[in-house]
Amino acid sequence: MNDLTSLETTLLSEIAAAGDEAALEAVRVSALGKKGSISERLATLGKMAPEERRQAGAAINVVKDRVTAALAERRTVLKAAALEARLVAEAVDVTLPVRESGTELGRIHPISQVIDEITAIFADMGFAIAEGPDIETDEYNFTLLNFPPGHPAREMHDTFFLAPDEKGERKVLRTHTSPVQIRTMLSQKPPIRIVVPGRTYRHDSDQTHTPMFHQVEGLVIDKVSHVGHMKWVLEEFCRAFFEVPSVKMRFRPSFFPFTEPSMEVDIQCSRKGGEIRFGEGEDWLEILGCGMVHPNVLRNCGLDPDEYQGFAWGMGIDRIAMLKYGMPDLRPFFDADVRWLSHFGFRPFDLPSLAGGLTA
Repeated sequence: MNDLTSLETTLLSEIAAAGDEAALEAVRVSALGKKGSISERLATLGKMAPEERRQAGAAINVVKDRVTAALAERRTVLKAAALEARLVAEAVDVTLPVRESGTELGRIHPISQVIDEITAIFADMGFAIAEGPDIETDEYNFTLLNFPPGHPAREMHDTFFLAPDEKGERKVLRTHTSPVQIRTMLSQKPPIRIVVPGRTYRHDSDQTHTPMFHQVEGLVIDKVSHVGHMKWVLEEFCRAFFEVPSVKMRFRPSFFPFTEPSMEVDIQCSRKGGEIRFGEGEDWLEILGCGMVHPNVLRNCGLDPDEYQGFAWGMGIDRIAMLKYGMPDLRPFFDADVRWLSHFGFRPFDLPSLAGGLTA
């Protein structure tokens, strides 16, 4: 009996001293496990006489019950302490503002937004999107587009020339997206209706020019297209892009090697208060160039100009982005300034559409 009393005292002391649930479990196993101190004493009952077994068994079970109760009570205390510690460690100060997620902080660059707006408008008119390489041959960039030898655009002060290759040919960074028109006419049969957004490169840098900028061009080739069709397409584009009920445009004679006749297009605007507004006012602003595709360009692409004709136009994406969203300088477009982008950028899930609005 003295042995059981000593064992009980020892076990109850170990239970009280257990600092966590792992230590408490170790005490339980040492006492009640298969080879625990209480389990071993219960195993000796089979070798005792009936009367002795009855008395010893009752005494051992009393100790077992007390130890079991002490274990349960201590476990409750330790669980409560562990929960309290976890609550303190994982406490959240609900008085602080919630941090914005990436989708809330992130912004779509205005150039990407405007390209999406342009493609949404022209896709609604039935145009496909075409793309081409930034590095072009002289033939695609100039010759097939009817640029004669010695044309100023071929000179070093306008064009970025690359080092000659093994054949002595010097490729260029495309100076416009028009080579994609050539590639399309060489690979597809009319009718052709495409718009070509992309990067272009020229030697120029100031408030409204950068060495790398973005253009979008359009091309229509079929058997019946004429200037009236071109005028309607451009008016509809400007009305939808600048989100005004109507626009007035004027077409002035100009010259481009790849179109004949060629025209510059001005759009009516108001400049009151230093702000440009379209669809009103008495001023005019040049916005794009256009014209009927030159017969030489059609011949260069294997098309008979007596059978096919078409029109093309081009404009600077960076420029019309500045006009629409009131950006005074082109250079910050490429500065990667997060502050500028957070001000002029667009939320990533506000996708432009003619149904939902281009700048919804």
